[in-house]
Amino acid sequence: MTQIDFYVLEEGSRGNRFTLTCRLCEKIYHQGRRILIHTESEEETRHMERLLWTFRQGSFVPHGIAERCDHSVTPVIISHQQEAGEEQDVLINLSREVPNFFSRFQRVAEIIDQEPPVVSAGRERFKFYRDRGYPLNKHDIR
Repeated sequence: MTQIDFYVLEEGSRGNRFTLTCRLCEKIYHQGRRILIHTESEEETRHMERLLWTFRQGSFVPHGIAERCDHSVTPVIISHQQEAGEEQDVLINLSREVPNFFSRFQRVAEIIDQEPPVVSAGRERFKFYRDRGYPLNKHDIR
């Protein structure tokens, strides 16, 4: 069964959900895992693509936008519309909805900051997973 982890940025924490996604992505990539970052929109997809190049001096996380890269050789895929391929085992969800393909992954990371619409949508996703019996973990991030 898919493991669901909620990463909740506390009030006053450094960065936002996009920079947290980059930090988490870097850690997961160095564990040898393959990642799909599912965004809300084309604008968010482009923002994540730029941010992964610049979020930290000296970091390198090989990535590509789904429609423009070879999924079999790209460890981190970013998309707002693409369904999961067989290549990824971790889903980082930045969308407000639960993606209908989430159960294909070994692990799902839900990233929540303190913006009211993000918090509200995150609560709904938490209830969705809980009501279906998925194992849930919550990580408070400062």
